Amino acid sequence: MTLALRSLRTALTGMALAAAAFAASAQSAGELNLYSARHYQTDEALYENFTKATGIKINRVDADDAGILARLRSEGAASPADVILLVDAARLWRAEQEGLFQPVKSKLLEERIPAQLRDKDDGSGSAWFGFSTRARVIVYNKQTVKRDDADTYEELADPKNKGKVCTRSGSHPYNLSLFGSLYEHLGAEKTEAWMKSTVANMAREPKGGDTDQIKAVASGECGIALSNSYYVARLMRSTKPEDREVMEKVGVIFPNQATWGAHVNVAGGAVAKHAKHREAAVKFLEYLASDDAQRYFANGNNEYPAVPSVKVANPALDALGAFKSELIPISVVGANSARVQQMLDRAGYK
Repeated sequence: MTLALRSLRTALTGMALAAAAFAASAQSAGELNLYSARHYQTDEALYENFTKATGIKINRVDADDAGILARLRSEGAASPADVILLVDAARLWRAEQEGLFQPVKSKLLEERIPAQLRDKDDGSGSAWFGFSTRARVIVYNKQTVKRDDADTYEELADPKNKGKVCTRSGSHPYNLSLFGSLYEHLGAEKTEAWMKSTVANMAREPKGGDTDQIKAVASGECGIALSNSYYVARLMRSTKPEDREVMEKVGVIFPNQATWGAHVNVAGGAVAKHAKHREAAVKFLEYLASDDAQRYFANGNNEYPAVPSVKVANPALDALGAFKSELIPISVVGANSARVQQMLDRAGYK
């Protein structure tokens, strides 16, 4: 074999080894393990588009928020999770407090996600970011309740609404986050008094989910109820005659428009504490803040974009109209939810 041929073979062998090493590295970096509490079929397109744009494959584990947090605790440092998606401020705050997330410093996320919709930054970055929002609205029976009698959260506790109020469990995170917001606005003493008076106004014991509350208002079992806005929008967009009939009977209020604004909660994401694919994880969070991803949240699950500049074309959200939202940092709401949890038993709020 000539020297030239040997040199060529050596060079080709080196190139092949380098290519193999690169391919192995790309394969390792080309995966993302996602633990998601989002159970919305429309999110499938969201994940598929990320993979198409980046080549990063998503391996997904679906569970509820409590199940995901329990799994992370159990797995510890051996956890394969890279990104965690949860659907409530109280849950995001609790996970951050338990050290299940790692901070992310991203100029893109800081510019796109408003400060009140992400975890505080102590200099090393934020532990989590909100990527979509939902308002805690009041629905009322248009035949039995005057709109002006139910246009604030405080009025749920007013004696004029005795026997009219329905909610899901007080300990459900959606309600805990609302109560955490009220705690910030009213203080501890008035918030607990509000809980007791609201319980005294209930038409029945708390049960079911938000959709059940809306249907109970339409049937006349209740006069007033709390719901997240996307449940309302979902019924508004339904093609089922029975759902349309429900929405014809109820009105929808964004509370406290003359004061601090409607309570807004978030669905958010974070990089797991022991993420093995950190670069891909951060890239995924940044993707969730993109215009396209924000529109998926709005059009797919009837949520509001977290990025203020994103415009969406959702007929139900358009019909509900613009509203004033509170500006309390979601991290504060999450922290307060732990405080109001202790009030439930004293208030008799089941």
